[in-house]
Amino acid sequence: MPTFYKIDTERKFVLTTGSGFVTKQEVFTLQDQMSSDPEFDPSFSQVVDFAQLTNTDIGMGDVRTFAQRDAFSIHSRRAIIVKGDIAFGFAKIFELYRQMTGANGIRVFRNPDKAFDWILLPDAASTLCQAESAADSGYSKPASTKLYADS
Repeated sequence: MPTFYKIDTERKFVLTTGSGFVTKQEVFTLQDQMSSDPEFDPSFSQVVDFAQLTNTDIGMGDVRTFAQRDAFSIHSRRAIIVKGDIAFGFAKIFELYRQMTGANGIRVFRNPDKAFDWILLPDAASTLCQAESAADSGYSKPASTKLYADS
């Protein structure tokens, strides 16, 4: 399965990844598994790393449904990492749907270092703009967070 999540209770953080071809059913299943996980807390922060996503059967209506089913608090800080323009657009639409429910802590990034800094070092990253520009497409996995080590 190309979707995965890991909960770091010490940092109050959830890492969610998707790679290759991700289906809407896999996202629904992931949402259900995560929200029923005893370690999950809706107030935790989240990084969603979709930089390795190659294709999907997800449509605009599905993005709205994902936002409506979202288990995170409207107060959670969340970063979505994407590579391509279409993925960037879908992530921004998700952000907008969540903003309509009062969630203002979601940002979309093309650079994982900036995303992880924004989540894990909120004071140091407070000067970042609300979202990266579509022109910034650099990608390198963060070395300092070591979140992938146990995966």
